[in-house]
Amino acid sequence: MNPDAIAVKMGKLKLSNPLLLASGVQGEGLSKVLEALRFGAGAAVTKSIGSLPRKGYPEPTLVEVDSGWVNAVGLPNPGAEKFSEELKMVKGRFLPIIVSIFGGDIQEFNAVTKQLDQNDFMAYELNLSCPHVEGVGTEVGHKPDLVARIVRAVKSATKKPVFAKLSPNTDRLIEVAEAAVGAGVDGLTAINTVRAFSVDIETGRPSLSNKFGGLSGGAIRPVALRAIYELRERFDVPIMGCGGVSTWEHAVQFLLAGANAVQIGSATLRRLDRFNEINAGVLEYMERKGIKSVDRLVGIAHEKLGKAMQSVGETS
Repeated sequence: MNPDAIAVKMGKLKLSNPLLLASGVQGEGLSKVLEALRFGAGAAVTKSIGSLPRKGYPEPTLVEVDSGWVNAVGLPNPGAEKFSEELKMVKGRFLPIIVSIFGGDIQEFNAVTKQLDQNDFMAYELNLSCPHVEGVGTEVGHKPDLVARIVRAVKSATKKPVFAKLSPNTDRLIEVAEAAVGAGVDGLTAINTVRAFSVDIETGRPSLSNKFGGLSGGAIRPVALRAIYELRERFDVPIMGCGGVSTWEHAVQFLLAGANAVQIGSATLRRLDRFNEINAGVLEYMERKGIKSVDRLVGIAHEKLGKAMQSVGETS
């Protein structure tokens, strides 16, 4: 099958394939982002960048659990000014890089955007959902009115597309998404990690220095799929799915549930080179089903979009 069959268009964004490196798992700088692109990612999201440098939490910051990881790294980053200098190394190359940003209030989000915006990258992802850093993340992203004002503030400072990354740690997921969409966000990312805790039975102490962290990996995939399905039922904007993807079968599940593209995070901790492999699996699946464009997979799980998989293949 033609590799162009998995090309994705999400509003203004055009990707060679539906797979992205998720934010937050592969170092503070651009090196791993660029490596993911070399290994076949259609795009890559950077670590979250704030207005000032941040060291993050002391070790231990990561613990492996059944079917996943719990981490509390603490949003370490070099700050917007220094990261803007780092982005100059890719100036003129127009690589499919999405910059994740965070802030404690509207003014900080706006300031970070203005500091970064002159650089060559394709879009922003607003981190509205970090579950383990006080003053940012979920404390921001659980308030629909505040989310709407942040989206407007960022949109006022850039012409680049803006995606809002949503939290699973709230019963207001749809309400928050509605606020973001109403404020003009270009797309949604779902989900961030699930707030979690682990304890070391030898020491009797919390496994992480910050005590609480975010659960990622296969354990949260059903939660992410549920969120994507609910969001697609309500909204027509592009959705990037994230949470527990490590195989082509998982990627297909996310597409069927309604995601236009799929981010891969924790699975890259052991193998960053899995993007080409997963893309190949998605292509083989499409060929077996007689589906000629990946866009035709998006949302099939919704009854309102069609009768059966067979009819999709017949009309592709």
